[in-house]
Amino acid sequence: MTETPDPLLRGPALTPISLVRAMTLAYRQRGMDPAAALASALIDPARLDDPSARITAAQMERVSEAAMRELDDEALGCFARPLPWGSYGMLARASLSAPTLGLALKRWCRHHGLIAPDATLAVERLDYTARITLMLHRPPGPMDELCVVSVLRNIHGLASWYADSRIALREAHFPYAAPPHVAAYAALFDAPAHFGAPLCALVFDAQYLDLPMRRNEAAMNQLLQRALPLTVRSFRRDRLLVQRVRQALAEHPADTHSAEGLATLLHTSVRSLHRQLQSEGASLQALKDEVRLQRASELLLRTGRPIKQVAEAAGFRNEKSFARAFRAWTGQSPSEWRRPAEAPDA
Repeated sequence: MTETPDPLLRGPALTPISLVRAMTLAYRQRGMDPAAALASALIDPARLDDPSARITAAQMERVSEAAMRELDDEALGCFARPLPWGSYGMLARASLSAPTLGLALKRWCRHHGLIAPDATLAVERLDYTARITLMLHRPPGPMDELCVVSVLRNIHGLASWYADSRIALREAHFPYAAPPHVAAYAALFDAPAHFGAPLCALVFDAQYLDLPMRRNEAAMNQLLQRALPLTVRSFRRDRLLVQRVRQALAEHPADTHSAEGLATLLHTSVRSLHRQLQSEGASLQALKDEVRLQRASELLLRTGRPIKQVAEAAGFRNEKSFARAFRAWTGQSPSEWRRPAEAPDA
């Protein structure tokens, strides 16, 4: 008979053990023993020095909560001043009344600086993209990775919760060299990771900042009973997916012929892409048709490009398939659409 594994060990083990090893440094700095916290999460202390070791999301959640309570520090020793239990809940509640996600995040960053002055967080809007930046005001040290990962995961998870939407990341930048477990960052942030940057940042579409806040006080009270999953598990629903798909189709026609290419560009799976679009009452083919027709119509009316070039710019592989699709959409061929109407008889 097969023995059922402990619930903490179910699911993929993707979180690098180095983050837990950094937590144990905080214990040692205070003359405390991390053994009980490790045991509660079924983490063998002998694995802490194994660079290839990984733990599950449930284990990370359990050991983090145990360490935060024992140390009475929600920052797990990352900052010069401990953040007592409930500090991040206070920050989250203080931003809840903001009308938009962008304003809520700016408040959160400003308040974070008041309780942890050795770190500066900011939200910046840069044309079509936005970024959350984190700068540490201290020499590099062994706690940097835990600090950066935990703070950025915290604010990213909270942002997704506030807006009830997955905030899809375009890029993630880190101020330290790529660690041996660099592959784990794909699971931690689900975005292309760049190391050795002058500051750390999460980059995403600026439209997310305009999303309305979708949570109230009752939801906040419920969240604070078990908030840690926000930092170790990803939100699924993306309320801007339809806009993001339209934008990707318009900006990268050559890379979005297939659902696979589009999903890769949006850092999701083909299955998730179709499922989320369906939940929003949209389909990939309908969005493709909409974007291609708009692009083709503009080029036909406003430029003198040959039909073949218009077809390529609109994302078609050849002129024949473009002409067939355009007639189905408009009832006219591309040439007929472009030809100006004849002037009426005098």
